Amino acid sequence: MSTFNRLDAYKETHIKTASGGKLILMIYNEAVRQLDIALEAIENKSNKLDSVSNSIIKTQDLITELIVSLDFEKGGEIANSLFSLYMFFNKQLMEANMSKDVKILKNVRTYMVDLKSAWTQAVAAAGIENNYDGRSGGINIAG
Repeated sequence: MSTFNRLDAYKETHIKTASGGKLILMIYNEAVRQLDIALEAIENKSNKLDSVSNSIIKTQDLITELIVSLDFEKGGEIANSLFSLYMFFNKQLMEANMSKDVKILKNVRTYMVDLKSAWTQAVAAAGIENNYDGRSGGINIAG
């Protein structure tokens, strides 16, 4: 098995065995990373506009995963607020993708980092980071 295939297998196992809280953090981490890629390409006046667009679209896909994971029954107002915020982010990212606007991307990135920090604290406080329950499937969170 090649090193590349082993790395892919490790990543897949890591994702499949992660708790819901840890998966959320992984999504936030990747969304911030994708925004960093887009920002770097724009700020360096790179002619790789397709790369910028792809990173923004990947971020939108990750935010859509966060939307799908919301549990409105258990999450109540928090889930509704996050839903509105995520929809706003996707709208902002669509605008930023069309205009390649660094200010919009930085603004969304700042919010994503703040939310990631809040999730990190929530996961640690709840002690759920390492509590994998053996179920497979999507993420189901209350907020």
